[in-house]
Amino acid sequence: MTMKRTLSSLAFALLAIPLFANEPISLFNGNDLKGWRADVPAADKDDSIKPSFGVRDGMLVSFGKPVGHLITDGSYENYRLEVQYRFSAKPGNCGVLVHVSKPRFRSNLFPQSIEVQMMNKHAGDFWCIGENIEVPDMAKRRPRKEGQAFGSGQNDARRIINLTDGSEKPVGEWNTMIIECKDDEVKVWVNGDMVNHGMKATATKGQIALQAEGSEVEFRKVELTPLDK
Repeated sequence: MTMKRTLSSLAFALLAIPLFANEPISLFNGNDLKGWRADVPAADKDDSIKPSFGVRDGMLVSFGKPVGHLITDGSYENYRLEVQYRFSAKPGNCGVLVHVSKPRFRSNLFPQSIEVQMMNKHAGDFWCIGENIEVPDMAKRRPRKEGQAFGSGQNDARRIINLTDGSEKPVGEWNTMIIECKDDEVKVWVNGDMVNHGMKATATKGQIALQAEGSEVEFRKVELTPLDK
């Protein structure tokens, strides 16, 4: 009886292991926001407020307002994330946050994380939100005022400028952003161009978030591929 139980447990464990560990995983099913949760501070006081995120014509949409974040239920590490997006109306601001942990860490809004900027004409900038990351040529690419540190505190120099602002497509066309998180490195490509590469990140895993930050953005693909450790 013990042997049967042992074999049964082993069989179940084997079935629980994916046959193809590196197969892409779609984080958006095209129908609803299952697997995500919205964190919108304005909804705390008014649960009838217009939603900041939704699904339209098979696309995940960040409506831009009220400001907030759409955060995955799951936590991830060592992966490549492909996001296909476009500004559907007036271009503006948005972002993808990786290694998300504590919600509303800054300004009762932004979760502790490393943000990969999607702001029009600035796609690929890093913003350090309670976590830090380094790049070569910090003095040039991480502008700071006198007395500021290269850190993640509120008064630190938290923005790291990307390598090129010329990789985005015209407003209304689809962009492909790839974010690769491997150990303590984060690499970013926009439409095939490497636009940022950071190292020595202070976090290496966490949830993933999309922003609502003023402008409507459509996402037709949000796909994660696990990487070998």
